[in-house]
Amino acid sequence: MERIDVHTHCVPRSYREYCLQSDFAGRGHPDGMPAIPQWSAEAHIKLMNQLKIKKSVLSMSSPATHLTPGNDEEGRSVTRHANIDMSKTCADHPAHFLFFASLPLPDVEGSLAEIDYALDHLGAVGFQILTNSHGIYPGDQRFSRVFDKLSERKTIVFFHPTTCLIRHDDSLEKVTPLPGVAAPIMEFMFDSTRALMSLLTSGTVDRCPGITFVVGHCGATFPPIMERIAEFSSMVPGAGDGISGEKIKQLLQTRFYFDLAGVPFPDQIHGLLRLVDSSRLLYGSDFPYTPARLAESLAKRVDDGLQGLFGSETTQRILLDNAQDLLGEARA
Repeated sequence: MERIDVHTHCVPRSYREYCLQSDFAGRGHPDGMPAIPQWSAEAHIKLMNQLKIKKSVLSMSSPATHLTPGNDEEGRSVTRHANIDMSKTCADHPAHFLFFASLPLPDVEGSLAEIDYALDHLGAVGFQILTNSHGIYPGDQRFSRVFDKLSERKTIVFFHPTTCLIRHDDSLEKVTPLPGVAAPIMEFMFDSTRALMSLLTSGTVDRCPGITFVVGHCGATFPPIMERIAEFSSMVPGAGDGISGEKIKQLLQTRFYFDLAGVPFPDQIHGLLRLVDSSRLLYGSDFPYTPARLAESLAKRVDDGLQGLFGSETTQRILLDNAQDLLGEARA
């Protein structure tokens, strides 16, 4: 079946060079992974043809574009170059690609400027934000102006997981509970859950009605502990009287989409479907950080799983129509 891929990445050459030079980006081993994957538009289009992907929405993966803590000048430069590179790829291959622009968070002023530039000059269809930006989570009041601006511009915000970071005064500590285990294997799921909790308990989602949120990897580990988060939300700093489970479900069903990148079948999908219905599901390959051969086998697993749960008509809506609703028919 035809599909639109909302969770897929590119690796521009200039960005690769920055990562290879950056200690914080792991010098070519981001988030503990073996290497930064090779990428080209041609290889990407080849996979798209194999999987009947009608359109791919490119974005940067972790560690995104603010690579060195405290170096906002570098962050702005890397971000602008990456966004220009993605825009050029889309212009060169308009039938295949759209893109979510990056922001140089935690640099607020740089991010406010980049929002307007990416929308007004580069043709971005939304923005990718990490689940934490050098240890600051999206609901933090320090980011209020950024999310207010994103709401004002009525944008899509795609949250991508990254390594958990803890701030100690002027330093940052990367959290590696299991030494030698790369963060994407398990820790990415937990950081996605932290970001969702931060957004919902801070009131950011309610305060910013112009944003449509996209969460990766089938909601990560949030669904099974949603009621626990709601029950104790009044104890979260900045959450006021807290938020109810019913209110969270209402926001998830109306303001959020969830992509199916990763391994949502056979088990993970069922927890998410207790919170939202099939109209909030999207396809995602996570290519090239998920290699082509694995992306192909996972796509088949998603197709078979959706067919078994919903049948052909709803499967087609999940793979294609929901993304067209999100992005707009003209751009999808």
